[in-house]
Amino acid sequence: METSAADARPEKDSADAETPPRIGYWHIWTDDQGVSRQSRCALEHFFLKGIGGAAAQWNDAQPEERASVVFTVQPVGWVGEWHENPAPQWIVPLAGRWWVESMDGTRVEMGPGELSLGEDQHCVADAHGRKGHRSGTIGSEPAVLMTVRLSHSAPHRPCHKR
Repeated sequence: METSAADARPEKDSADAETPPRIGYWHIWTDDQGVSRQSRCALEHFFLKGIGGAAAQWNDAQPEERASVVFTVQPVGWVGEWHENPAPQWIVPLAGRWWVESMDGTRVEMGPGELSLGEDQHCVADAHGRKGHRSGTIGSEPAVLMTVRLSHSAPHRPCHKR
C-alpha cells in the first residue's frame, strides 16, 4: 500500500485561541508478531500556556526523558535497505523528500515539516529477510533529516493507544 505525500502533511485544523490544533504524524511501530506497520496518528493533547514570559501558545508537551539530536543528510538516490530505527525517534525532514516502507507493505513519502515517529524496534525477520523498514531519498536533492532519539522503550501499539 502506497500513501501519497499529500496524505502525510500535518493537519493544522485550527490556530485560534479556542480550538486546540491537531498535528498529524506517521508512526512506524512493531506489532505483537514482530511485523513493522505504519499508522496515521495525531498530536492532540494541546494546552494554552506561555513559555518564558511570552504570550500563551498551543503546546503538546511530550514526556520528559533523555534524548539526543542527530542531523543526517541522505544523498540523492540513497536507499537504506531493511533495518530498524536505532532507538525510538522523532524524524523531521528539513529539506528534500524521503520515503519509508514498513514490512506490511505500506510506503509513506514525506517532505519538509512532516513528522514520523520511528519505533520499529524488535521486529522479526520474515521469509523474505525483511526486518524493520526500508527508506530512501526521492528526487534530485538530498534529504536532510533531524532526528530526536529518545530513551524509552517502544510500545507494541499504534499511536501509543491503550
